[in-house]
Amino acid sequence: MTSAKELQQLVNDYFADVAYERRPQSLYEPISYVLSLGGKRLRPVLMMLAYNMYCDHPEDILEQAIGLETYHNFTLLHDDLMDKASMRRGQPTVHQRWNDNQAILSGDNMLVMAYQHMARCPKEKLAAVIDLFTETALEIDEGQQLDIDFEQRNDVREEEYLEMIRLKTSVLLACALKIGAIMANAPEEDCDNLYRFGCQLGLAFQLQDDYLDVYGDPKVFGKAIGGDILDGKKTYMLINAFARADEAQRAELSRWMQTSDKPLEKIAAVTALYNIIGIDGLAQEKIAECFEQSLQYLQAVRLPDDCKQELLAYARQMMGRKS
Repeated sequence: MTSAKELQQLVNDYFADVAYERRPQSLYEPISYVLSLGGKRLRPVLMMLAYNMYCDHPEDILEQAIGLETYHNFTLLHDDLMDKASMRRGQPTVHQRWNDNQAILSGDNMLVMAYQHMARCPKEKLAAVIDLFTETALEIDEGQQLDIDFEQRNDVREEEYLEMIRLKTSVLLACALKIGAIMANAPEEDCDNLYRFGCQLGLAFQLQDDYLDVYGDPKVFGKAIGGDILDGKKTYMLINAFARADEAQRAELSRWMQTSDKPLEKIAAVTALYNIIGIDGLAQEKIAECFEQSLQYLQAVRLPDDCKQELLAYARQMMGRKS
């Protein structure tokens, strides 16, 4: 089997070498810039790993893998604009380097390009691939809107948050895996179990991101700790802290969440409350639960264990696990 590292390099090489022949250049320059910034390339790698469990030569579905990665980066480009973010992967965001209108237009073009790549598949696969990709894109927009709606609410429940991150994050991982399986002519039951595997893996991955934003090592995590606390984001951590706090703790938590002029003190105080309430352990338990559920779905895929080994190892790598 082809290793995940080799597949990642395949994707990186494509974006390093691609030349956009259409004009005007001003439309395509930001696209080239965004796609050259790197990243983990999780989604195309997952797609090709799923395909490679059934078929040799995962490069045969590079077009679809590139389509999914182009789409993912389109969502990031527009997210950065909506969030007014100034940096992405250590570099200025498109709307900062160019302007808001350029970010909107180049992002829109990336969405069209993603469909163009995705549609370059055998005609007997086209309907299934495009239908799944389209449903996924709709769900991601729904998740993004829920995330925006949650900013104005103080009564977000845990189950609502989990559904939001399923839509915003998990379904794209699930889509990657299922398209890889579809392209490989995998049995329908395997396609569905790989989709469920991706959904649960995505939940675990996002919940871990929430956790690491509070408890991670900045050198390993890749960004400053406490950003979600400073932004007042309705994460699994914050939602459960409010739900499980006593009256005095809830009042203190509310006071700190409304404080904006003492960032370091705010992060320290909210983290201390999380520790007292037991949110750190609760989050770790939920991450483990989702990850273990994902492994059960992968186990249900009707292939020998050695065929699944590279995908399993990659999932463990995503979660920072060695076993």
